[in-house]
Amino acid sequence: MSNTPHELAEDFPQHVAAIRHLRATDGHFHRITEAYHEVNRALHRAETDIEPADDLRMQDMRKRRMALKDEIYGLLSRPEAVPDPVP
Repeated sequence: MSNTPHELAEDFPQHVAAIRHLRATDGHFHRITEAYHEVNRALHRAETDIEPADDLRMQDMRKRRMALKDEIYGLLSRPEAVPDPVP
């Protein structure tokens, strides 16, 4: 089992600028990335036995991290709305 932290910038290197922009401009995106980082750090501490957790708790944290990551990717990959040109 890998105990390497799953940082968003490492997992989505092509989206680093978009991650920074959305964290600064989109409250929902900021909240879900914060939640992702919290769960990711807690899981990393559990995997490295800094703060041990039972298997069920670790499984729940992994599922939560995956769900958040899926939502983050969905927001990163959505097409941006382009305003209509003024005639």
